[in-house]
Amino acid sequence: MNINQIKQSRYLARADVGKGALLTCRQVVQEDVSMEGEPEKLRWVLYFDEAEKGLVLNSTNAQIIGQFLGSEETDTWTGKKVVLYDDPSVAFGHKLVGGIRARAPRNQPATPPAAAKPVFKPQPQQTALPTAFPESDGGPPDDSSMPF
Repeated sequence: MNINQIKQSRYLARADVGKGALLTCRQVVQEDVSMEGEPEKLRWVLYFDEAEKGLVLNSTNAQIIGQFLGSEETDTWTGKKVVLYDDPSVAFGHKLVGGIRARAPRNQPATPPAAAKPVFKPQPQQTALPTAFPESDGGPPDDSSMPF
């Protein structure tokens, strides 16, 4: 028996996903994730078609999933695939504790964002930067004359 079987959890744990589990998003619901007898602790939980347990979403995983699925609206995640995996580099309180992370399936490109964002257009580069301050007083210009 694996010692991870001793601790029964209602939610996905690192051991449940291992090096990678391909899952289909079903729904995101808010639930009380507190232990019995503790004060209520409401968290968002992502459930999948292929698993009985859900993933308690922390801010990092929610942002990562939203980014590669192309939407911050969790209602649009239904039916989309994600890979959950055990990442030993996850830190909590300045200590490496490991945790579950998400990524896009390798054979599926990330979905572009729903609303196009302005594209950064770099300005032409200057050929040379000034090497000295204006000679008027020999010192640097005051902050009010800076363009940035």
